[in-house]
Formats: sequence, C-alpha cells, structure tokens
Amino acid sequence: MVYADLAGFGLSDAGKAQASETAAHLRPIAAALLLASPIRRAIETSLPISAALGLPITTDDRLYEWRLGTRWAPAAWDDLPTLFPGEVEAYLDHPDDLPFAPESISEVADRFASAVVATGELFPGGTAVMVSHQDPVQAARLRLTGRPMSELAIDKPDHGSVIDLIAADGRWIEASIWHPATRGEGFPPATATQP
Repeated sequence: MVYADLAGFGLSDAGKAQASETAAHLRPIAAALLLASPIRRAIETSLPISAALGLPITTDDRLYEWRLGTRWAPAAWDDLPTLFPGEVEAYLDHPDDLPFAPESISEVADRFASAVVATGELFPGGTAVMVSHQDPVQAARLRLTGRPMSELAIDKPDHGSVIDLIAADGRWIEASIWHPATRGEGFPPATATQP
C-alpha cells in the first residue's frame, strides 16, 4: 500500500528492525543534530537513533515525504496501474517530468537540499543526521552531488540506509552508503520503489 503521509501508519516490524540496525550503525558518530520528517514513520525511525546518539529529535517540514504519494494513497501498489494508468510507468521512466504530480521531484530535491545546506552552515564541519523518506532522500542526494533527477530510480537507497555526504570545496561528495541487512516483505526492489 502507498502510505504517503496518511495518519495512523507507523513502522512495520521489519521497519522497526531496520531502524534499530540504523541506530546501531550510527551510534559511533558524534552528531550535532538529528532532524526528521514530521511524518510518523520518520519519527518512529528516529526514536532509536535519538537514543543511540543522545540527541533530541527536531522535525523539519523540508524533509517531508514526496507529495506525489498523496495522489496514490492509500492504494495498493499492485492496483496503481489500473487506478492511475501510465503514472507508475512515468514515475519509473521519467520522474523529472510528471505533470500529474502535486509536487515535482525537483521541488522535493530543492527543499530537502536546502535543509542540508542550512544545517551545514549552522554546524560547519559538524555532522547532522536527517531521517526522511526514500524518494526525498534520493532526490536530495542527486541534487547535492550534481546528478540529474532522471536518475531517481538508479541505485536508490533501501529503507533505513545511511548516505554520508561531505561538503568539500563548495560541493557535496558522497563518501559512503550503508544499507541495513533487514529487508521488509512486500517492498518493491530498489529500482522500482515507492514515493
């Protein structure tokens, strides 16, 4: 099912396991700030990370889910091609050109990237952890590292992944990416993922 920003949907058991793995992975990091999307799934993901890092959770609307999902929610993924003919194919083939989306992926990238840049300016040389949703994370990753939005489905991070971006000489470099071992049942593969 497409959850988007529907109320009442928290993490599944697999999602909780991923959040715990992610928190354990991040524990050694000396972070200055923990930001999260205000959507319940992101807050629940942030809870073990907050405990591991000893940081409070600060919500930031710029990390919000891609509003394309609100168009499709609460439909089942398998039903989307019937309910919204051509839209899933367009999302997978050319996510940077979706006239039916209430928000473009470029707008998602801009708002998320602005949070990353602003945080970098507030804590120069420091580390911030940001918890959001798959497509917004990927969009910001593409924007900050100079890749086109048309690559949204290419090497998309799994749920619970950690992407380490470092500011260097006026640009952002992807230093590493880590994925949790736990994989939730019913999740589409990383090349055909949900907004």
